[in-house]
Amino acid sequence: MTDVIDPFDIALGARIRARREALRITQAQLATAAEVTFQQIQKYERGVNRVSAARLALIAKYLKAHPADFYGEEASDDASPMGQLARTHDGAELATCFLAMPADHQTSLMSVARALAGPSAVNLAQMAA
Repeated sequence: MTDVIDPFDIALGARIRARREALRITQAQLATAAEVTFQQIQKYERGVNRVSAARLALIAKYLKAHPADFYGEEASDDASPMGQLARTHDGAELATCFLAMPADHQTSLMSVARALAGPSAVNLAQMAA
């Protein structure tokens, strides 16, 4: 057995952590759902221990995601803006907050987002529509 940590395990753990933090879930809460200790969740997130397929399924279910979402860009065929947003640190929370806003606030936020993104982002969105 080797002491070298596989880069894939590190990346998978980082995605689990990012999703957990985006949903504001503690390691202890995730550990309870995944039927492990919070120390084990820490090891998964650092890539020190490998996550089994069955455990990943439990983790993904609790994090309201699909297990494939944690395999990264290479495993996802959803390159759409929504798919990309879902994979960002605050993407799920941003979408939830946006949908909870009244329509006039959504319109205002879109004006701010367009201004911050600049003309190239607006052109790309128009081409995708």
